[in-house]
Amino acid sequence: MGSGVYDSIAIVRAMRIGLIAIDGCFGSAVASVIDIVRVADGARGDIDPRIDPIELAILGPKRRVTTTASMTLSVDHPLSESGEFDVVVVPALGTLTAAATNDALQSRDARSVIASLGRLDDATTRIAAACTGVFAVAETGRMHHRRATTSWFLGPEFLKRYPTVALDLDTMVVVDGNLVTAGAAFAHIDLALSLVRSISPDLAQHVAKLLIIDERPSQAAFVAYEHLRHEDPIVVEFERFVRARLDEPFNVAFVAQSLGTSRRTLERRVRAALNLTPLGFVQRLRIERARHLSATTDLTSAEIALRVGYANAETLRSLLRRERRRS
Repeated sequence: MGSGVYDSIAIVRAMRIGLIAIDGCFGSAVASVIDIVRVADGARGDIDPRIDPIELAILGPKRRVTTTASMTLSVDHPLSESGEFDVVVVPALGTLTAAATNDALQSRDARSVIASLGRLDDATTRIAAACTGVFAVAETGRMHHRRATTSWFLGPEFLKRYPTVALDLDTMVVVDGNLVTAGAAFAHIDLALSLVRSISPDLAQHVAKLLIIDERPSQAAFVAYEHLRHEDPIVVEFERFVRARLDEPFNVAFVAQSLGTSRRTLERRVRAALNLTPLGFVQRLRIERARHLSATTDLTSAEIALRVGYANAETLRSLLRRERRRS
C-alpha cells in the first residue's frame, strides 16, 4: 500500500498508456496528459537511450469524442481493449458540482467506462485517475479500504458515496498498489508526471523542466473550506460556531455540549464530512484566517496570532511553516 506522493511505483521500462475519453470530459485534462506523455517519449533518448517507447492511445465508447473545450478526438481503440494496456488513465468527467458528477456517472458512456474498468486485471493493468475520474474508478468497488484522492471540493460527496475509501484530500497524487489517483482538474499534470516518473525519475524531471512544471505534492494550499459542500447539519453548525470564535481556546467537549450533541458524535460526523478531526479542522480554519489577515492587514504576527486563537506567535509560525512544507 502506498504511503504518499509517488510511493510504491515500481520502476519499469516499456509502457503502453490507454487514455479514456468520453463526450464532455475536460479538454485540458486530456490535452495535458497527451502532451506530457508525448514530450516524454520525444525526450527519452536524450536521457537514456535504453528507455523503450512510451505509447499513448485514446480509448473510448465511440469512434470520435468531443471534450469540454470542443476538442474532437479520434478514438484509437474501443473500451473492450482496455486490458491490453499497462496503464489506463481516467480523466475528469467535465463536472464541477456533486449533483452534476452524480448525473454524469449515470450516463451511458460513463457506465461503459465503469464496466470496462471493472473487468481489468489488477495484476497486469494499473489504473490512473484524476479529479472526477476517480469517482468512476470508485464505482467499480476496487477502491474498498484503499487510499485515494480527488478534487478537494468534492471530498464530502466522495466520502458520502464511497465511505470505505481512505480519502486523502491533502495529497496531490496518491499511489496505492496498482491505483494512482490525483486531485482537482489540473492535477492531471501531476498524474501524468507520476506515470513518466515510474518509467524514469530522470526523464520526469527533464520533462518538468522542459514544460516548466513545479512539483505540487499537496492540495492543502488550495483548499478553501468554506466551499466544501456537505449536508450534515451538525457539521454546518460546528463550522459556524468555531468560525465565530477562532480567537478563543478550542475545547471539543465544550463545543459539542454547546451544539447539543456528544463529543463522540461531533468527532464522528466531522470526520465523515471533512475527513478531519474537529481540532484539525479548527487549525485549518485558523491558518486560513491568519493568511487572509496577513495579506489584507498591517497587523503584526503577534496580533494575528491572537486573532486566530494562539497566544504565542511562534506556535502560529510553526503551523504555517508545516503547512508550507506540505503544500
